[in-house]
Amino acid sequence: MPEENSLILHIHELLQYLNRQGAATFMTVAQHGLVGDMQAPVDVTYLSDTVILLRYFEAAGQVRRAISVIKKRSGFHESTIREFRISNQGLSVGEPLEAFHGVLRGVPTYDGGRAPLMEGDRK
Repeated sequence: MPEENSLILHIHELLQYLNRQGAATFMTVAQHGLVGDMQAPVDVTYLSDTVILLRYFEAAGQVRRAISVIKKRSGFHESTIREFRISNQGLSVGEPLEAFHGVLRGVPTYDGGRAPLMEGDRK
């Protein structure tokens, strides 16, 4: 729908309607590109109360996943970037990736220090 006329207006009206109905709405946006600069076909982040960014990054010869809260309209939110893993045991979230920079761009650089990556089975 990116080429649709008045797309943002339609999404805004839909979200307002759902909010009046008491529904919690989750929107997902597929971004182009896995590593480096990613672009979304349409930006609806300003309509969102909370924006969570999931990214792939490479470290120690493995593809890993990072999670961060980019925006939260009300209340406190943590500003760290953490590794996460989805496995048969569910969702696991690791310690903050303090020894890395560039994770959100998908091209991290490890600055050394304490091993911040999650241990265990990578399946």
